[in-house]
Amino acid sequence: MEIRATTDEDLDIFVDTVHTAFGHFPQTPVAGGGRWWSALEMDRGLLALSEDGRPVGTAAAYSFELTLPGRTIAPVTGVSSVGVLPSHRRRGVLSAMMRRQLSEVRARGEFLSVLLASEAPIYGRFGYGPATFTTRLTVPRHRAAPAAPRAGATAGAPAAVADGGTVEVLRRAECGEILEEVYDRYRRAEPGALSRPHRWWALGAGQPPVSSAPRYVAVHRDADGAADGYASYSTGDPGTLAVDETIATDDAVFMSLARFVLGHDLVSQVVFRHVPPEHPLRWQLADLRAGEVSDHADWLWVRILDVPRALTARGWLTDGELVLDVDDPFLGEHGRYLLTVRDGEADCVPTGRHPDLSLDVRDLSSLYLGGIAPSTLVRAGHIRTRSPGAAALADALFRTERPPHCLHWF
Repeated sequence: MEIRATTDEDLDIFVDTVHTAFGHFPQTPVAGGGRWWSALEMDRGLLALSEDGRPVGTAAAYSFELTLPGRTIAPVTGVSSVGVLPSHRRRGVLSAMMRRQLSEVRARGEFLSVLLASEAPIYGRFGYGPATFTTRLTVPRHRAAPAAPRAGATAGAPAAVADGGTVEVLRRAECGEILEEVYDRYRRAEPGALSRPHRWWALGAGQPPVSSAPRYVAVHRDADGAADGYASYSTGDPGTLAVDETIATDDAVFMSLARFVLGHDLVSQVVFRHVPPEHPLRWQLADLRAGEVSDHADWLWVRILDVPRALTARGWLTDGELVLDVDDPFLGEHGRYLLTVRDGEADCVPTGRHPDLSLDVRDLSSLYLGGIAPSTLVRAGHIRTRSPGAAALADALFRTERPPHCLHWF
């Protein structure tokens, strides 16, 4: 077997191979109408070839930025389009591609890799851990009354909302630049959010509203007329208004957009497809039970490749010291590190001190963005405490102001 880098000339072969691996056909429309493969960075892709030179496996890599706790920005590799033909599975093809890819990520000087896992059991063995989660929220319109009175809309003008701004409805084709600019401001302030490079928007690569699929977009503007939020939606299913995503620079703007779509005529329910698990939207309804939560799912998986660099890159809320004994079985590495946090910044160095926690790199990767409490993984038997009070101290250290959330599909 040979694994080689791809070039632009390999695009058709790559697309055909990954579709075959998943049992699809390249002409099958992607949900929402976007051709996801138009954004592939072919200079970062991998092809696995059989002994007779036939392509049997693929792996793609995108260049993104990830917002960390403390609103610091880190370059990351987004892994995607990973597939092996059914005829060549369980022969080490996937492991070989993953090892090659992680080596290349390190060679770029990056310390994080991320992906969206098609199947949960696959990527833990390569050191990835689920780090952000998302839910679907369905609200029947007849039960969507707000918990407190809100100002109504002014007839014949953009809807007036309680925060002093306005909401206007545009078509997706009319507001591409607005979507790109508002999303970029949002993702820089949202822990767990990924960048959406300009070429994704320009090519319409991905799911709505990145793709050019027909959508209505409720654009929120502040009192000065500047766009600071949007909700992309459609009414394709009878009686249902489906919101692809709600992007807002603060909670008040989010609630204004939510109230707007919840007030839409001629629909019986509104489905918010991508909501953070602990978002306050349900608490804004007079009937808390009106918001039905479903499809609670993992989203962004993180893989740490350099423990000291990763832990010193993010921000921290609590001071303290913790010795972490970290095992990385896939790469055959092991390290013990002293994490010291003072005034929001961390120092992390190798140490010989007795460990407070022993854990696999996949579990440290899950903790990294603050979406999972260390004590949860201790109780699950994933992390071993080695000193009294270590779990509580780790909870305090890894705590963040708000749970991380990622919307970007890749």
